[in-house]
Amino acid sequence: MEITREKAWELLNEYNSEPFHLKHALTVEGVMRWFADELGYGDEKDFWGIVGLLHDLDFEKYPDMHCIKEQEIMRERGLDERLIHAVASHGYELTVDIKPEHEMEKVLYAVDELTGLIGAVALMRPSKSVSDLEVKSVKKKYKNLNFAKGCSREVIERGAQMLGLELDDLIEKTILAMRATAAVD
Repeated sequence: MEITREKAWELLNEYNSEPFHLKHALTVEGVMRWFADELGYGDEKDFWGIVGLLHDLDFEKYPDMHCIKEQEIMRERGLDERLIHAVASHGYELTVDIKPEHEMEKVLYAVDELTGLIGAVALMRPSKSVSDLEVKSVKKKYKNLNFAKGCSREVIERGAQMLGLELDDLIEKTILAMRATAAVD
């Protein structure tokens, strides 16, 4: 069964209440929609967005079963297996062995951690925004492994490789996507 954006938001809120997690879900949703357009999947951008919105469905309540419990939750609701696979695949080699196969899954894998890192860099700026953020500023903080320690550089780099992008290109595109998303907020 397919799920509407409204029902996906309700489901997310059923399992998440922390403003940080909800904001991250909205950011990844917007970034996924932007990449769908950018990569020629505009007719699927609603689906890409729902994947981004639900990707951390289980993280707040079941952090030790992340990407595992969400599959169970979605299957209990009879949701589309394509959605379940896509959402769970961002935990590849971390919590699950579900490899990102579709370009959309590779984008999610690459941008999940990266949006967190870019968001953290933006908060350090006087503007507290991605609107004036440049790749070089992100790269400077990226090299400092104590900065935003929870954002795996290894996953980001592996995601860029999966997409056939240089790291700088992935960072630039993700900043642009986050700007577009921030403009909608």
